[in-house]
Amino acid sequence: MADVEDAMWYYRAVHALVADCLERKLPKDAAAELLDAGCGSGGLIRRISGNHSRWRWRGVDFSPLACALARQRCPAEISEGSITALPYRDNQFDAIVSIDVLSHIEKPRDGLSEFYRCLRPGGIVVINVPAYRWLWSYHDVAVQGEWRFNRREMTVLTQRAGFTILQSTYRNMLPFPLVVLRRKLFPPSDPTSDVRLYPGPIEAGFNALMAIEHAWLHRGGSLPFGSSVLIVAKKNQTAL
Repeated sequence: MADVEDAMWYYRAVHALVADCLERKLPKDAAAELLDAGCGSGGLIRRISGNHSRWRWRGVDFSPLACALARQRCPAEISEGSITALPYRDNQFDAIVSIDVLSHIEKPRDGLSEFYRCLRPGGIVVINVPAYRWLWSYHDVAVQGEWRFNRREMTVLTQRAGFTILQSTYRNMLPFPLVVLRRKLFPPSDPTSDVRLYPGPIEAGFNALMAIEHAWLHRGGSLPFGSSVLIVAKKNQTAL
């Protein structure tokens, strides 16, 4: 991740979409406390923080190596810990972001409960998870995944944690046929994670497809299928 997340199309797209969700949902030009829950090597914070001087980021990750890399790569306080027992106080954050992390834990609802606890009333959570159990493949094994979700499953889980859904959609719809071909019909002979930087023309093609999707989602649209599920939700203003 540390080697490719600044340039690979997948990370560029999801980071840009998260930034857009936060910019649309958080108060304009206001100071805010944000958490990247499962920050990995810090790429999301690294990409977003430079454009928002009044946003104060923290990151947490279960991996000591990821935390060490994130401390080197991004301007944030990084803590080692689990998203099922966040090392933060109640009602601390204005927004929590969790990208492809809930799919790695045995009980995703425990992570959602922690997000709810640590968000202030009115706070925003932005979640991305891999879609469709039938799409399980060598990639999920390589990244040590536990779950894939459909949109309804992820929506219900988030609602049961107490959140109000603001946006629920699939992502990566336009590249989806290629993902299915790669994962299910023509897997590599030496299977490993698909997290890698591809040749320039391929990266440019994916970037163009994701720019089209981003424009549609920015306007409030949703997508009927895709390889990921995106949830944007809000903690009730009257929550204690």
